[in-house]
Amino acid sequence: MSVPVILASKSRPRRDVLYSAGVCPTIRVSHVDEPAALEDFAREHGVTVNDLSVGQRVTVLAGAKADAVYRAYREVAATAAAATGERVIAYPLRAEEVIAEDEAREASAASGSASAASGSASAAKLAAPESIDYSKDTIATTRDFSGVDIPTVTEPISNVVALQPGLTRAEVGPLIIGCDSMFLMDGECYGKPHSADVARERLRRMSGATGELWTGHCVIDFASGRVARGASRAIVHFAEFSAHDIERYIATGEPLEVAGSFTLEGFGGAFIESIEGDPHGVIGISLPLLRRLVGELGVAWTDLWNVVRGESEPGVLGADGKELPPKENVHQPGDGWVDCACGRKHWGTNGASGILLARRDPRTGEVTHVVMQHRAKWSAEGGTWGIPGGATADGESPIEGALRESYEEANITPEDIEVVGSYREDHGPWAYTTVFAFERPGRAVLPHANDDESMEIAWMPLARIPDLKLLTAMKTDWPRFEARLKSLAAAYQGR
Repeated sequence: MSVPVILASKSRPRRDVLYSAGVCPTIRVSHVDEPAALEDFAREHGVTVNDLSVGQRVTVLAGAKADAVYRAYREVAATAAAATGERVIAYPLRAEEVIAEDEAREASAASGSASAASGSASAAKLAAPESIDYSKDTIATTRDFSGVDIPTVTEPISNVVALQPGLTRAEVGPLIIGCDSMFLMDGECYGKPHSADVARERLRRMSGATGELWTGHCVIDFASGRVARGASRAIVHFAEFSAHDIERYIATGEPLEVAGSFTLEGFGGAFIESIEGDPHGVIGISLPLLRRLVGELGVAWTDLWNVVRGESEPGVLGADGKELPPKENVHQPGDGWVDCACGRKHWGTNGASGILLARRDPRTGEVTHVVMQHRAKWSAEGGTWGIPGGATADGESPIEGALRESYEEANITPEDIEVVGSYREDHGPWAYTTVFAFERPGRAVLPHANDDESMEIAWMPLARIPDLKLLTAMKTDWPRFEARLKSLAAAYQGR
């Protein structure tokens, strides 16, 4: 298996450069306060920010971004490693009712009589809720196993944590990559302009001029904590911009959120006459420099390749059966459809997982609320309620994947919760793990939608859950999940 890569940036161009070079990274935004990071570095070295060269600035910021993501993943790994309780593994496809239903369906299909199977009592039991039009969304709708006597196996969750591959057991990687770019012209450093007025003034100065695009890089090996840093430099020669050119370019919105107010791969590319140096560095990530830094950490660049040449990205099924992912969504490791033994398709080539986070009454210890996610309309079974989660990425365990996904989607901070058990629904080639967790005593999780995969994230009173329009799998599992949460809460009284 390839060494996993985490890109500490939401930059689509940086991610696309890596993807085109055979590396599909997991995206984790760092949320670094850049001015504060520069001020801290300058103060530690007894200078002012103005005393720092452009090369120092971009390298400092790249390091701050990589380190922020490194620390976030350390919290994920620590919370997963501290998991307690039991893991229940359920095998619904081994249930006698399900086996009989599948055999009846196969026999009916073979005889050309589909109506016989659809009219059977067990088919009615496994039918989908009327509120969802499965004729348009069948591909991604989990079968309803409510009322089925599902075989299960129970084991200590600590055994799984100790034996399962994941962040805590990795010998190398994931490699966390941070980058930052600045444009230097006439001795002045330009970051992102953010406003049309600033971009307009910069573009006027850049017309017919020459500047330097610097990009800092920092790579951290999560397994060892080793760090490699460097910066790339490219000299950029610009064509002359007319006032009309500048206004039209600003109207595209492109120059407002990019270093130096221009791009090579976008609308601005036609106004770049020539480049001396690494063109990838102008886009925001230098492949040659990155290859050397990865090599310093003892990893061969080719060991990062996880994309097959010519491979297309898997689509996300919209609620109307069309592929309508939000424009900012990008394919990440673990994304993709799995043809399941249950007769459906499921999202997550490594399986998927999510966090069922409960809040307890501080006086009685009883569960009062759980965090619920109102799923975006474009997603499979869009508009239903479930728990935050998603596909497990390469190099992480289901618990780690659930912790990562629930933070990215719902702002559930790993350091503020404790894992107390899990439930794995195993379909053979695919499985979904529900991770049970409580807020840590004295801590409070403030959930909210961190991305566009949710219409709403909320602490939902326990009594309201059955009244929600639930995701099929959640509707099936909720009665046993509620009972287990109450049992766990009783066992944790006084903690």
